[in-house]
Amino acid sequence: MKELYNKLYQDSIKKIQSDSYQVDTLIDSNNDNRYGISLLLRPDRSVKTNIQKILSKIKVVEPKQYFYRDSDIHVTVMSIITCYEGFNLNQINIDKYVDVVQKSISGINCFNIEFKGLTASPSCIMAQGFLENDTLNHIRNNLRTDFKDTQLEQSMDIRYAIQTAHSTIFRLKEKLMNKKSFLDVVEEYRDYDFGTFKVDSLELVFNDWYQRKEHVKTLHEFRLN
Repeated sequence: MKELYNKLYQDSIKKIQSDSYQVDTLIDSNNDNRYGISLLLRPDRSVKTNIQKILSKIKVVEPKQYFYRDSDIHVTVMSIITCYEGFNLNQINIDKYVDVVQKSISGINCFNIEFKGLTASPSCIMAQGFLENDTLNHIRNNLRTDFKDTQLEQSMDIRYAIQTAHSTIFRLKEKLMNKKSFLDVVEEYRDYDFGTFKVDSLELVFNDWYQRKEHVKTLHEFRLN
């Protein structure tokens, strides 16, 4: 996992340095109707507080970018229906999705995630999540198997096969005005220890692309053993 995060970081920082980064022009759009369904987990209050400390540092040098609020910070367990234009809940039977997820997590115990350090993509900054065991991968593999055994709409792994436990905390929504200072702050907190939290529940949600609270509807909360 560390190797994967490091490669992602090095490749993405080079792109940002050479102005090959990606700006998300849809963040402030009123015409963005991309919605989907995700299974996610949320860090605890202490970890979120530490994330906001880092974001406040970045905000000083790049105040016009997009910063995740506490209410929106999450780790995607699985994007069951990847967000697409015009999707709405009337198209599916929610109870059937709940039943499949319940089957996939049956007998699964609570587990811990350590958030330590930052990584990047050409469009965002992420807190790195490290797993103490294989529980999260086990859940993901169960979901893949159990949903493929149904006729339910799903688009798992359509963009990429999710492997990490990262949380996106910052997105570029316009050109960087203080690129060097921005990269200096990111590098300074490259190995910052956000803390470890216990995952004892998962949420099935209807969500927009950015998991913004005002656009998210919780469909079901699942408790782990």
